[in-house]
Amino acid sequence: MMINYLELSKEVEKALKLGKPVVALESTIISHGMPYPENVETALNVERIVRENGATPATIAIINGKLKAGLTPDEIEYLGQKGREIVKVSRRDIPFIVAKKMDGATTVASTMIIAALAGIRVFATGGIGGVHREAQETFDISADLQELANTNVAVVCAGAKSILDLGLTLEYLETFGVPVVGYKTDELPAFYTRRSGFKLDYRLDTPEEIAKAIFVKWQLGLKGGVVVANPIPEEYEMDYDVINKAIEDALLEAKEKGIKGKETTPFLLAKVKEITGGKSLDSNIQLVYNNAKLASEIAVELSRMG
Repeated sequence: MMINYLELSKEVEKALKLGKPVVALESTIISHGMPYPENVETALNVERIVRENGATPATIAIINGKLKAGLTPDEIEYLGQKGREIVKVSRRDIPFIVAKKMDGATTVASTMIIAALAGIRVFATGGIGGVHREAQETFDISADLQELANTNVAVVCAGAKSILDLGLTLEYLETFGVPVVGYKTDELPAFYTRRSGFKLDYRLDTPEEIAKAIFVKWQLGLKGGVVVANPIPEEYEMDYDVINKAIEDALLEAKEKGIKGKETTPFLLAKVKEITGGKSLDSNIQLVYNNAKLASEIAVELSRMG
């Protein structure tokens, strides 16, 4: 029985019962995405931004083998302090972490799964995973993309990190019927920068328009998620050439050191932060705040539609 595994906070449970807007938030960003104490401060600020914009935050993680939607400040503090000691959990890892009653920080894929089980339809994150560069040889493709193809959760993100092959990522999403919608942009944002050079098929300029498209998609029985690509605010974006040079250098070092699989992204992000003198961390925090705001506005509009 699902009830044995899933645990909602009282606040989240009440909001869902009343049909109020709820926004899912991931926990990998807390344990693996940022250093302590910025990680905890960011997570609590994201929850505050969601509330300020009319929705209930549901930070998602696995704690003592329970799939949790809605964490206490103490639980967020615990994940932040433990950091990389907490297992990074994607779809394949969930049964093992639950069976062993362990703690797990959820990625985009596993957050989507737990959000869908709880009945949460909108999720705010930093950036989605994607097709890694040289994937034609390594087959390194994030599980996030298959989750987007199969799980009915809308994901608000600042596009995908340009450590990935953005062109192949868009092709993969298209193959599996996942719409990528630009919010007030015709171009896929590339996480730290507003531009990538890759044009999107759909641009929508209001949270209401986005909510309407999502609502219609699921009413038609078209399963799978929607990527809402929300560019980083202009004042926080990084210089396009600087960030791409930093990424190229980091990719080269990762290759030399033989870093592969789920260790790749944390290594590259840490390296980019080091190369950019910490500016990438500031950008990362601001784009997450921006996504939390838009996700809340979309969730509010969706809740009005039923």
